[in-house]
Amino acid sequence: MNVFTFSGNLGRDAERRYTAGGDSAVSFSVAVKSGFGDKAVTSWIKCNLLGKRGESVMPYLKKGQLVGVSGEFSAREWQDKEGQTKISNEVRVNDVQLLGGRPQEQATETAKPSRPAPARDFSDDVPF
Repeated sequence: MNVFTFSGNLGRDAERRYTAGGDSAVSFSVAVKSGFGDKAVTSWIKCNLLGKRGESVMPYLKKGQLVGVSGEFSAREWQDKEGQTKISNEVRVNDVQLLGGRPQEQATETAKPSRPAPARDFSDDVPF
């Protein structure tokens, strides 16, 4: 069984593409940190979420959002412009969860100004 579960922050907003068959595919990259101090390492995981589930969660997948992801892992080899072999870590997402709050930038854009509640005199409510 190939199940990879991890959490991290999105490196950029999610992007929607379409397969040759016309199905939507939402892709996003997640920065996963491991280790600590001077030995801390960040790994980037490319994630793909297919179909309507991807479309429904896409508006919430913004840069900086903390997410938990579970899916099928694969390491794909590719050649860069200089001909060097590179490895791309990819996950076909089965489940994605939004963790924590919204990124600060998005929260301030959508926050509505609130009016303070009017002061109420409770002296009439006290029975003694």
